[in-house]
Amino acid sequence: MPDTRKRPMSASTHRLQLLAAAALFSTGGAAIKATTLSSWQVAGFRSGVAALILALLLPSARRGWTWRVLLVGVAYAATLVLFVTANKMTTAANTIFLQSTAPLYILILGPWLLKEPIRRTDLVFMSVVGTGLLLFFVGTEAPVATAPDPVRGNVLAALSGVCWAVTVMGLRWLGSRPEGGGSALATVVAGNVIALLVCLPFALPVQTGGVADWLVVGYLGVFQIGLAYVFMTAAIRHVGALEASTILLVEPALNPIWAWLAHGERPSSWAVGGGALILSATLAKTWWDGRGIQPVRAIRPDD
Repeated sequence: MPDTRKRPMSASTHRLQLLAAAALFSTGGAAIKATTLSSWQVAGFRSGVAALILALLLPSARRGWTWRVLLVGVAYAATLVLFVTANKMTTAANTIFLQSTAPLYILILGPWLLKEPIRRTDLVFMSVVGTGLLLFFVGTEAPVATAPDPVRGNVLAALSGVCWAVTVMGLRWLGSRPEGGGSALATVVAGNVIALLVCLPFALPVQTGGVADWLVVGYLGVFQIGLAYVFMTAAIRHVGALEASTILLVEPALNPIWAWLAHGERPSSWAVGGGALILSATLAKTWWDGRGIQPVRAIRPDD
């Protein structure tokens, strides 16, 4: 009789799943800019769809709900809303690069909130990422159709990075509880539900938006968040931390490319330089940590 037992996926399949997750995450900026709906509407309805999809497709997202999960979910909800709002105001490149500064805030806050010491190599990383962060606020970017308020958008994007850092530290806090603090996927769903509830009063009534707008919102919820997390959940346990962190850097690398292809959006030279510093420092630190000198700190956001 033929062997009907389910065969485990190969390592290359898990890598492709993780790459697919990163690619889906990376489309957020271009998709958000493709709708005429307000930032409150996009953020709220996207999160509502994503919460439903994740709860239906991933049983683990329906377990492990505690008050701690809800608390960390607030920080994640803030990350989601700020990311969408920043994308509506500044370029997709600026938004994703500034959110990618989250490890900087983790290192700064870690000694107080997580009792994690700052090492000498961390100081080098912090100085490079800090320099990259400052480059986004050098000079003046001219407003364009897809980035009408770049200065304000850059500030919100940086705040999104802070909130994502708090989310990551919150997830570590949950994982460190001896009795179990709650599920990480439950936190993702909780954050999306909270984002929906917070945005809804500002999103209604919906007086604008055609079929194309709602298709974009559906795509953002089902694919850019929902399916991306399904892929990442299936793959992350089977790929080494260093390799996973490196693959997930595809997201900030591709994000500006989709915005350029879809909207002709071009970030300033200062922003490109800042983004290059942030990504290079993150990649270098990920590699350094992977040598066994320190635990890898890089964890994927949701965007």
